Amino acid sequence: MIQRPQTVMMFAAGFGTRMGNLTATRPKPLLKVAGTPLIDHTLNMVRAVNPLRIVVNTHYLADQIEHHLKDQNIDLSPELPDVLETGGGLKHALPLLGAGPVYTTNTDAIWAGPNPFSLALEHWDPDRMDALAVCISPENTVGHTGAGDFVLGSDGTIRRGPGLIYGGIQILKTEGLNDISDKVFSLNRLWDHMIRDRRFFGVAYPGKWCDVGSPQGIEQAETLLKAHHV
Repeated sequence: MIQRPQTVMMFAAGFGTRMGNLTATRPKPLLKVAGTPLIDHTLNMVRAVNPLRIVVNTHYLADQIEHHLKDQNIDLSPELPDVLETGGGLKHALPLLGAGPVYTTNTDAIWAGPNPFSLALEHWDPDRMDALAVCISPENTVGHTGAGDFVLGSDGTIRRGPGLIYGGIQILKTEGLNDISDKVFSLNRLWDHMIRDRRFFGVAYPGKWCDVGSPQGIEQAETLLKAHHV
């Protein structure tokens, strides 16, 4: 049985509606921060952990993402006619991802500090964990509002509640997806089962993190990168 994540699922199918006019003719993953498309910032971190396969899901303005990623040895998982959300999108991509745990990642955040994929791998324990989420303390976030997503227990398990913010990167076992019959669903459905069974863990990211969720988030992310000489 494969215990170490060897493949990466990158979520790039969303509409990016909070970006307003910026995403009217361009998908959010291709918006530039410091001259580099958001998806490329994430890809640079992904490639540093040498996965065997990278899969990117597409839906909104999919042809632009396909053109951007051509000749990069990346598999595409188109979602048509409807976008499938994170859980449905991951389940749809399983034939490309193969067996074993996978990394999943959003493509709309900027990280300043150690590689979060490497951090997750260092703390991954498949005997205890069905998922391991990279989370950020509120004081280490830039441009984020809200009470947080998870509370980290002393044993490393996490439960829902105000506290840490989920950064959009995790290692996840995918077997439980087969127990969900819906085509369109959020990964929160799978997480709830893992939380119940105390198999959902978290690790706190020691660096800074910026959610590029709005137009002002681009400027905030660029300021963050400049401050950390990234």
